[in-house]
Amino acid sequence: MIPRPAGEGKRQQLSRFRRNGPWIVGGTPGYYALHRRWLVSLLGIDIGSSSCKAAVFSTDGRTLAVATSAYAPVIGAPSTAEIDPAVFWQAVVGVVREASTRAVGDPVQALCIGVHGETFIPVDAGGNPIGTAIMNSDNRAVEEAAWWERAFGRDRLYRITGQPPHPMYPMAKLLWLQRHRPDLVEATARFVGPAEYVLLRMGLPPLTDHSVASRWLAFDIRARRWSADILAAVGITQDRLPETVPAGTLAGRLGPEAARELGLPAGTAVAVGGHDQPCASLGCGAVEPGIVSDSAGTYECLTCASEAPCLGPVSLQASLTSSCHVIPGRYATLAFFPSGIMVRWFIERLVAAESAKAIAAGIDPHAWFEARMPDGPTGLWVTPHLIGAGNPYWDPQASAAVVGLTPSSDVFQLYRGILEGIACEFALEATTLEKATAPFSRVRIAGGGTGSALGLRLRAALSGKTMESLQNAEAVCLGAAILGGVAAGVYRDVHDGVAQAVRVVDELAPEPGLAAAYADQLARYNLLYPSLAPLFKR
Repeated sequence: MIPRPAGEGKRQQLSRFRRNGPWIVGGTPGYYALHRRWLVSLLGIDIGSSSCKAAVFSTDGRTLAVATSAYAPVIGAPSTAEIDPAVFWQAVVGVVREASTRAVGDPVQALCIGVHGETFIPVDAGGNPIGTAIMNSDNRAVEEAAWWERAFGRDRLYRITGQPPHPMYPMAKLLWLQRHRPDLVEATARFVGPAEYVLLRMGLPPLTDHSVASRWLAFDIRARRWSADILAAVGITQDRLPETVPAGTLAGRLGPEAARELGLPAGTAVAVGGHDQPCASLGCGAVEPGIVSDSAGTYECLTCASEAPCLGPVSLQASLTSSCHVIPGRYATLAFFPSGIMVRWFIERLVAAESAKAIAAGIDPHAWFEARMPDGPTGLWVTPHLIGAGNPYWDPQASAAVVGLTPSSDVFQLYRGILEGIACEFALEATTLEKATAPFSRVRIAGGGTGSALGLRLRAALSGKTMESLQNAEAVCLGAAILGGVAAGVYRDVHDGVAQAVRVVDELAPEPGLAAAYADQLARYNLLYPSLAPLFKR
């Protein structure tokens, strides 16, 4: 017999347990005996720009299993970044099989995909790739983006799409392809994103949601449809882009062949997911005023949910992107910058030999360097702009810089300097976002950036925001899983999913002493990019 919490009546007990799956109810005098037949679980997938994750969750948000597969695009000239589309499918198959196997006994009822934006794949009429996936980090279309801004108008484009012109967007790259690869454009039946391509491999229609469509620079975010004016200007018809539906729409169910390949039961519900940042916002439960989410991965992105898009002059000047949210009727305003990629570059490229020592000793390289770095401000100013600067500068030609090195500098000082630079950039992003949207005091952070205790302390101190840590750091996967749960009828709606599955487990308030110690370093950091900008433009 399952014990009943004090003060809980029979009806409340039945309701609580039925939320978690099918139950057999048997009666005893004055009490109910409940016997669990099985536990429903939900699977969320996060197709990132450098790795793919799958996580299986119980309906109350507990992580049952996580699997990760890393990959990397091929970097070439001019400023290209491409990857074989098969890599995405192979990564999804690998992580789904591993996670579902480790969660044995908790069969997956529904799966859903969160995905990074802007990357796209040309496919033929049968859904087969006829070229490589062009990644979001690909900056080949700088000239086309500038031409597009002049020809269509920056303000007009922003009012329709909520996105400022930038070479990362598919529309700019399609203009580049029309100039340099017209044969590929002509042969393409449809351009799809990684999530739509995975749906095709599952034998399902390549549907996309409004939040992912917002990242094409061709979607009317108020009307929630492709913009006829933009498509006509680019020369692309709507039937060559994915069909758009609200996030959480049931795309279909796995057939026997796809189910066998993925290691899931045939008939598993597959929901249309969304852009990774709105998914992370949902997975963090940052759906009310005063709270924003921070997804700290390759890029670090702050997301503010609102009832209307933020398209005013302050937002445009800072080049903030305002997209459709995965939450019905809401919009997501994003401020982001390269973050984790700077730490990974340091560990994997700059100090590979030292990192190997740590691994040989059975120690995580990040912990190895964090334990050996100096105390207090380093006096280094490190910008994490390895692949361009985010808001408010929005400069794809910016590159990272390290200022303040002396003969006594070493790799441990530099590691701390990188953490400091990321915190300085975070503070700048928080200020920029707050000016354009509404005041907020709390930031719910998830992702790889939560692994550094110093990094969290610095973010809180330099921004003046309370950082909240969550029961589950895989917020993109959890947000996607909640959408899958809505599609499968496990949750009434996304708000019910948040109430059941999202838990704040810790908070870190700003430390005035630490903020005072870094006041001068932060002030000087904010002078660095403006001083270097003329160099980048040359």
